[in-house]
Amino acid sequence: MTNSQFLEIEESSGNIFADLEIPNPDEYLTKAKLANKICELINQKNLNLTQSAQLLGGKEANISDLMTGKLDDFSSETLFLFLNALDQEIEIVIKPKKLLNQQPTIKVIFCN
Repeated sequence: MTNSQFLEIEESSGNIFADLEIPNPDEYLTKAKLANKICELINQKNLNLTQSAQLLGGKEANISDLMTGKLDDFSSETLFLFLNALDQEIEIVIKPKKLLNQQPTIKVIFCN
């Protein structure tokens, strides 16, 4: 085997959007995690698209976009409101970063 037959593997930073050098990767990851939780809750409640749209106060096309990961038209605030409609509480904690040379981050933590 020659070296060209080996795949080069790069360790992930933990944020696929940062790894792909997408602008505002923390924002994208946050929205993806929120949308994923919304989809989980919709599935747990066995809601169809029409029921989901009625509950969340949106149009079926928008909810379909959300469920297929097309999140550009959704703000974090809208996703928070969807989670509230699904009986979830939102708590935002703001604190100083731990290290001087560390980049500030956004984290989404789900509690049961």
